[in-house]
Amino acid sequence: MESEIVYLMYHELEIPGRPLCQSGAGYVRYIVSATAFRAQLQWLKDANWQGFGVSEALTFPEKPGVTITFDDGCETDLLVAAPMLKEFGFGATFYVTAGWVGTRGFMTPQQLRALGGLGFEVGCHSMTHAYLPDLDEAKLYEEIAGAKIQLEQLLGRPVEHFSCPGGRYDQRVQDVAREAGYRTVATSQAQANGESSDRFALGRVAVMRHTELETFSAWCRGHGLRQVRLGDSLRRAAKRILGNSFYDRVRASVLHDNAAH
Repeated sequence: MESEIVYLMYHELEIPGRPLCQSGAGYVRYIVSATAFRAQLQWLKDANWQGFGVSEALTFPEKPGVTITFDDGCETDLLVAAPMLKEFGFGATFYVTAGWVGTRGFMTPQQLRALGGLGFEVGCHSMTHAYLPDLDEAKLYEEIAGAKIQLEQLLGRPVEHFSCPGGRYDQRVQDVAREAGYRTVATSQAQANGESSDRFALGRVAVMRHTELETFSAWCRGHGLRQVRLGDSLRRAAKRILGNSFYDRVRASVLHDNAAH
């Protein structure tokens, strides 16, 4: 049977007294507390598992493990996630939104270089976090290839991996990423990745604010992903019918109403 690795997707980490980069319910549901993140890393360590960055995961190491990824490039990547990962001896890939570097709550160029200097892999999460399938060719190129060039100039090293904002992609996105020189494209499809997986459509599992440790451990072992994929498929169908922007407005309204009650 083919060896498979689950890729975990994180965003900003929450620490007491520090405001989040955004306050909307649709954003906050993706925010994991630093305490919960530590507990998840501890579970991996206790299970004698390893945390990989994307490049290392692509070699399919013999030791069991998961791929740890972060999207957006929040300051907590360096201030919170990186020290914990170093403490546990884990690697990770941090996908950075190039146009957000230096804005409030996100890493500065100096912090981004410091993150790379700690040995962590920096990938690209587009230029402005736009939904890529909605863009014309010129804007698509800027979001994918232009962002790569900008990050490489900041870091002084190659940026080889790309993740799609909102997990939304199509064949054009894959083609532009391949032409730009990326080695992989990561999506938000909840599936483990094996040696035969399409490297320009790698699956990831979003670790959410209310993800219980039992659920987390099951996902790491590849269990329960089918149910997650079913929910994702329903949401993708709704996005196709409603369009990305209208879907987001409806979702934000529903989440706001739920939070109010």
